[in-house]
Amino acid sequence: MLKQRLQQKLLQKLSPQQIQFIKLLEIPTMQLDQRIKKEIEENPALEEGNLEGEFSADDGEPKEEKEPEEFSIEEYLANDDDTPSYKLRASNYSKDDERKDIPFSVGSTFHESLIAQLGLQVLTDFERKLAEYIIGNIDDDGYLRRDLEAIIDDLAFALNIETNMEQLEKVLAVIQDFDPPGVGALNLQQCLLIQIRKRDKNNPAVHLAEQILADNFMEFTRKHYDKIISKLNITEDLLKAALDEILRLNPKPGGGYADPRDQTSRPIIPDFVLENHDGILELSLNERNVPELKVSRTYAEMLSDLARKKAKRSRQDKETITFVKQKLDSARWFIDAIKQRQTTLLVTMEAILEYQKEYFLDGDEKKLKPMILKDVADVTGLDISTISRVANSKYIQTDFGILSLKSFFSEAMQTTSGEEVSAREVKSILDEAIQGENKKRPLTDERLTEILQEKGYQIARRTVAKYREQLGIPVARLRKELR
Repeated sequence: MLKQRLQQKLLQKLSPQQIQFIKLLEIPTMQLDQRIKKEIEENPALEEGNLEGEFSADDGEPKEEKEPEEFSIEEYLANDDDTPSYKLRASNYSKDDERKDIPFSVGSTFHESLIAQLGLQVLTDFERKLAEYIIGNIDDDGYLRRDLEAIIDDLAFALNIETNMEQLEKVLAVIQDFDPPGVGALNLQQCLLIQIRKRDKNNPAVHLAEQILADNFMEFTRKHYDKIISKLNITEDLLKAALDEILRLNPKPGGGYADPRDQTSRPIIPDFVLENHDGILELSLNERNVPELKVSRTYAEMLSDLARKKAKRSRQDKETITFVKQKLDSARWFIDAIKQRQTTLLVTMEAILEYQKEYFLDGDEKKLKPMILKDVADVTGLDISTISRVANSKYIQTDFGILSLKSFFSEAMQTTSGEEVSAREVKSILDEAIQGENKKRPLTDERLTEILQEKGYQIARRTVAKYREQLGIPVARLRKELR
């Protein structure tokens, strides 16, 4: 049986302005510049420039004496039952405008380079199709990680091309001769062998390096140097020379190829600049790439003129008023969101600066205090999620380098005296101990734990292993070197 009933619900919803502010808060300075340019392109009521003598973003009217209006724009628009035509279009372009993408010049990518080299080879049409398919399966590191038998099946089912292992290996050998050396290898061992075989074979160290990679690869990866010396009956100096040759090889031939469209290769632009003037810290926002914004005076006057129009207004006038008002409101909201973003960033960074003042004076990591998001949130009065967004992908330029804001947050750890220290301080001591170790006999995690405990840091071995991994330092066995 169907019943009708009334139900009240209390829901929290973010307004479009709040969503816009959150998105602007998350992005770093480099992306903010692009976001502002995009907004200026999409909204004709938003312009670059200061507000001197121009239309104000705060009051929404030209700075001149206004004539009294005989009607309310909002009330006038509310009486329209029909959907304005502009709402049915996806952009601000008219139907007569032809939209074209602006071409830009970039270099060739890794795979485009391989295809270009393929064009210089003398191959049959059948072999060229096989080669193109193989190149398409090579990953960004330069490896062909797919099994050749699986590629044979794919060619048969997807492209209706029948081939065999001998034909595929022949074409793969051609690709493995391409630049960069090592491309198209099936595994690390083959990748290094391809590269070492292109070096001077008359050099005894190169010849020995090839022998080690071909016949003693397992011992080499595990750094069982004593077994290699005994097995090959060589001296330690000759082994060291061979290892030096191997270490010059590139384990990721494709990874070293600069992709001009790779966004990760862009330099870091700091969001904050910190200057130390004889112990006085001066913090400022990096606004070099953030232009001043204003609301278009032309659009403001257009809305004002339409509001004062005495004659009967047509449907087109009504749509024009709606469109212009929408763009003006959007421009004002965007300018306010940018201002709010900059204020929030500065307030948050000032709180971090005050909390970690001793560290920022000289950059000594041992002076970093334990700090979590809640500590900064309590000082600023902002929400923890807001602090998290500020810290994400943001950087500060200091006298001792450009640092990530995330690096200032760390968990607390107690010493034997009951004093709380930052995990960053423990990592710094751990790194110093490993840097100063005897590379012939690297310090194990157990020994590193003992060293830290001797210094008064109560820490477990598994925590030492976790911190070591976070520092990107391998286990003792893999740190072993011949000196």
